[in-house]
Amino acid sequence: MRRAYALLVVPMLAVAAIAGCGSSPSKPASSSSSSAANQSVTVKGSFGSTPTVTIPAEKADAALYSKTVIQGSGAPLTTADSFVANFALYVWSGTTHKLATTTYGKTSSANTPTLLPSDLLTGLSKALIGAKDGSRVLAVIPPADGFGSAGNSELGITGTDTLVFVVDLVKNFPNAGSATGSKVTSGGGSLPTVSNPAAGTAPTVTIPKGVNPPKGLTTTTLLKGSGPKLTKGQYVIVQYTGVIWRTGKVFGSSYESKTPFGFALDSSPEQVITGWDKGLVGQTVGSRVMLTVPPADGYGSAGQSSAGIKGTDTLVFVVDILGTA
Repeated sequence: MRRAYALLVVPMLAVAAIAGCGSSPSKPASSSSSSAANQSVTVKGSFGSTPTVTIPAEKADAALYSKTVIQGSGAPLTTADSFVANFALYVWSGTTHKLATTTYGKTSSANTPTLLPSDLLTGLSKALIGAKDGSRVLAVIPPADGFGSAGNSELGITGTDTLVFVVDLVKNFPNAGSATGSKVTSGGGSLPTVSNPAAGTAPTVTIPKGVNPPKGLTTTTLLKGSGPKLTKGQYVIVQYTGVIWRTGKVFGSSYESKTPFGFALDSSPEQVITGWDKGLVGQTVGSRVMLTVPPADGYGSAGQSSAGIKGTDTLVFVVDILGTA
């Protein structure tokens, strides 16, 4: 299944629960002061496995509580990063609770991790900033540090519900990251020309004048990275710029949104357009790759009107492969 505007939308409703509000966090993930009820929440299980969470049959406290359940040894999360994580979200209502959503599968290989910005719900950001890769963090978040009195109807969260998150921080990626490989070509000729700007800056794509786009998918390695090759099923983190061949206009860019994009490569169901699945398998981490994507491998005959893409449009993507997780 091809998702509408797949390259510009993080693929899970669950992310709305985490990235729903901004904050200016400064507190590292550690136990914070709270009264007995919130401190009574316990988490068992190993990193990467489905956590066993015990929530007491009593009302939650009004204070934020966070605790590093498993201490990792990787890089600490900063406000300048995005991060790949698995998480479970419980909704604590009065003396009862329920699991709202989770990315954990029956086994660690069945997990469906997602890339998240560090600018999250206020309480979650306070709990996670400073936590190291490889850590499991518990965050018990009162409404004031969550969705407030409005709640979140899509996830069945009312304005009086407390949120209980268990988050496994898998790997951090800088929001200003870009390809690090050696230059191979800038494109050109019958294909677009791509600038090679300073690190962390979006490349400029120039469409050749008076030239029709290729009829089929093309893949051009602009910068060759020295990392491992991408394989089917991997969770991949990239920066990208997307341009419409017909107009030369940028219709989407992770550089502009200041957040990298993460997806499972060549997965079933698809998480990105077919042209990405076909064109990126076998490319190496650290590379910058130009893809020219015909409609059949893009958004099909329907196009994507909200982005100005017609059903006959060929798209040009410049993709920086930051890493995998």
